[in-house]
Amino acid sequence: MKINLSSDVVNQLSLVGAAAIVILTVYVAGKYIKQMKTDTSTGELSDENWDGIGEYKNPVPTGWIVSFLGTMIWGLWYWFLGYPLNAFSQIGQYNEEVKTYNAEFAKKWQNPDKETLMAMGEGVFLVQCAPCHGLDGGGIDGKAQGFDKRMKENQVLYVIEHGQHQLGYPMGEMPAGMASGDDAKTIAKWIAGGMKGEKPAAFAACASCHGEDGKGLGGQAPNLAEYDATLVKHVLTHGKKGSIGTMPAFNDGRLTDIQMEAVANYIASLKE
Repeated sequence: MKINLSSDVVNQLSLVGAAAIVILTVYVAGKYIKQMKTDTSTGELSDENWDGIGEYKNPVPTGWIVSFLGTMIWGLWYWFLGYPLNAFSQIGQYNEEVKTYNAEFAKKWQNPDKETLMAMGEGVFLVQCAPCHGLDGGGIDGKAQGFDKRMKENQVLYVIEHGQHQLGYPMGEMPAGMASGDDAKTIAKWIAGGMKGEKPAAFAACASCHGEDGKGLGGQAPNLAEYDATLVKHVLTHGKKGSIGTMPAFNDGRLTDIQMEAVANYIASLKE
């Protein structure tokens, strides 16, 4: 026989169940409160007492022991066999779907042409980068890195004074204070000006990693001469601290390798 439980029947059953729980709770609570008032303890008193108040050497109730052990066993099952380690997870499903989609995406666009790469880079830039760097890549009044022109003097000076430790270049971390005072300002002004004219003598401290031409010794350190695709990829992969805060890394699945390459190429085109 097929039973069709309408929503009204379900609601009625829920109310009956709730009423049963309330009745049982009141009954059990009343029973034990009355028992506490009328029952007297029996057994052997322990030797220790506090202000004349002693405790009986009563054995632990069997029901309490069983309940305690059962709770421990259930807890272990819950964590290692039940939820959450071995149960359905919306986050896990989402991550698996993203992983599958990214694999299909990478396979489809593994050899994109220049036009496709630029279009893809522009789309990613407008969604992920524009909120800080501006729709045109200008840096929103110099508050973030602008890609349509060279780094500004204050941005270069900030890196000289505070160092940079995230980019993941083979040369490693750039320590803070490689130059200070007027020397730091002179270096920052020269780099921001396109590295034209007489090279500051203090730049020798920078040249040991970035090279005399400032181009990074073939990828060993960041290229100071231009904001090239290699630097963009390093920043996207590792993040970067800057004068307005820390830019997060995008190596957590938000961008695939081909998307990073596309963004790097698009950003390189902005200065043109």
